[in-house]
Amino acid sequence: MKKNKFLFFAILSLLLLVLVACGGEETKDTESTTDNTTTEGTTEESSEETKSDIKFLSLVTGGTQGTYYALGGTFADLITDETGIKTTAEVSQASAANVNALKDGDAEIAFVQTDIAYYAKNGQLMFEGAAVEDLVAIGGLYPETVQLVTTEKSGITSFEDLKGKKVSVGAPGSGTYANAEQLLEVHGLTMDDIQAQNLDFGESTDGLQTGQIDAAFITAGYPTAAVEALSATTDVVIVPVAADKAESLISKYPYYATDTVPAGTYGLETDVPTVSVLAMLAVKADLPEDVAYGITKAIYDNAGSISHAKGAFIKAETALDGIGIDVHPGAQKYFDEQ
Repeated sequence: MKKNKFLFFAILSLLLLVLVACGGEETKDTESTTDNTTTEGTTEESSEETKSDIKFLSLVTGGTQGTYYALGGTFADLITDETGIKTTAEVSQASAANVNALKDGDAEIAFVQTDIAYYAKNGQLMFEGAAVEDLVAIGGLYPETVQLVTTEKSGITSFEDLKGKKVSVGAPGSGTYANAEQLLEVHGLTMDDIQAQNLDFGESTDGLQTGQIDAAFITAGYPTAAVEALSATTDVVIVPVAADKAESLISKYPYYATDTVPAGTYGLETDVPTVSVLAMLAVKADLPEDVAYGITKAIYDNAGSISHAKGAFIKAETALDGIGIDVHPGAQKYFDEQ
């Protein structure tokens, strides 16, 4: 009898030990599951905080006498008001320098010519061997007219007249420099045929006024502030690009389009045919999607309130025309909703 009782208690004790062990494993599994849930929740919260952590944005534009800078202040105000992210417009050396500012993390948003964005993305010309593969678009803005500006007293009326003259072509590696080089090319000229001067827009028009230079390439939306200021004191001439030359240019460099500086601009008596590229806004692909969406919405929803003449060209329905590089998913989301 005692032997049976001992056997009974031994079996009971063994069963209790097994139950305790299983309960411990379940508790451990439950704790592990709870820990994982907490960790995942924290990760998700961190992801959200990463986006909301952006408190400031830098928008690089161009020189103070150009259209980029004139529009940049308005854009910065719109983005600040609509997103709550303090945005400032910065003076810069324009397109190529702006792409490098994005690449180096010195800015988050940049005005860029579509041709320069294409070169940067594909590692061509001034970006040869240094492609910016994560460059993406917010959207297109307006035509940037290539204006070969001179004065009536210079006597220059054609590209052929530039030979041997002092001509401002913008900074080496800039969008204006590339435009000047390509237009000279279709007219049978090179930089070696002129006395090239690397001046910004303000310096160019000052040089034209004082006679220190003879002509200047200025790629910007008209009316360009620097040229308007010049026209207030000097008879301005915009040298025309003949139809056959424009056709040759577009055939080789398809990101160009024909354009016209209309009569009345800068006091011109007649329309002047020329060519243009497109101004756009670019960012890096790692900009959070909600921030890119907010930037896009702020600008295109409020384009009608932009007082600059180029504001009339800024439309959501045409913002993706002629871009040539990928569009940021946040911007694409905005355009898909329209």
